[in-house]
Amino acid sequence: MKAFIAGGGGFVGKNLTNELIDAGYDVTIVGRSAVANLADTARINCISADTTQPGPWQEEVLSADVIINLTGQSIFHLWTKKYKKSIYDSRILTTRNIVDAMSKDRAVTFLSTSAVGFYGERGDDILTEAEPNGSDFLAEVCRDWEAEALKAEDKGVRTIIMRFGVVFGDNGGALGIMLLPYRFLMGGPMGSGNQWFSWIHIDDLNAAFMYAIENKKAQGIFNLCAPIPIRNVDMAQLMGSVLKRPSFMKVPGFALKIVLGEYGATLLNSQRALPDNFQKLGFQFNYPNFKQAIEAILMGRQSSFQA
Repeated sequence: MKAFIAGGGGFVGKNLTNELIDAGYDVTIVGRSAVANLADTARINCISADTTQPGPWQEEVLSADVIINLTGQSIFHLWTKKYKKSIYDSRILTTRNIVDAMSKDRAVTFLSTSAVGFYGERGDDILTEAEPNGSDFLAEVCRDWEAEALKAEDKGVRTIIMRFGVVFGDNGGALGIMLLPYRFLMGGPMGSGNQWFSWIHIDDLNAAFMYAIENKKAQGIFNLCAPIPIRNVDMAQLMGSVLKRPSFMKVPGFALKIVLGEYGATLLNSQRALPDNFQKLGFQFNYPNFKQAIEAILMGRQSSFQA
């Protein structure tokens, strides 16, 4: 069996690659970044390419049984006009090129990334996959991203859209950035802290991907987040408690907007997303609540924070 991953050099991609190797797949990874520290590299084929452009890399799509699209310029950056174009193009153009390379003659499974940012700012609304699209920049990116991926269905491809919450795990993901204020005794919520935060443990993300690949009933849109979202203020308190560091230093919302502009405003968005479609399929989360997840990840870091 063969798997193809676009954008597989990042935190999620490396974890998924190891998961696929364990399940018996040979994996081809395509992207700009170097791929390192992966298990059993003899079964991994790494190709350096700009996936926003058509090219020979598309030939690898044709031989794959599972196609995974993780490509996307990081949003953790100041959003200049040029950078916003990079955020958009890296997702939409890559997805378009992957779908264009697919054959109508092969039974394959296509899993393409999106994000709970699809919903935009939604306050206390409970967000299942049936909720409508938001109207800010990230919501529009997600809308167009998903639309490109769903064109694969016209070729008879079983297509699965994964709307990610923020992914937590050791040695990567968003956690490193989020921990910095706690290291300097300045941890705390952003803005009012009342906004809802949708998240997922990396182990549950890996398991959900494999579950979707193996379950032929899985098709369409899935919120890939834990079943118990958390308010930002409660998340900050739990992180501070586990690390034994202060967690009361609020970052004023206006300061985020002044310093980070449109990106800073997005950090204050509230998205109370639930993995309704995954739960209907019977998927079980190993880390359904944030306290359990963050304790499992951070317990080993306490000593370094106390040093």
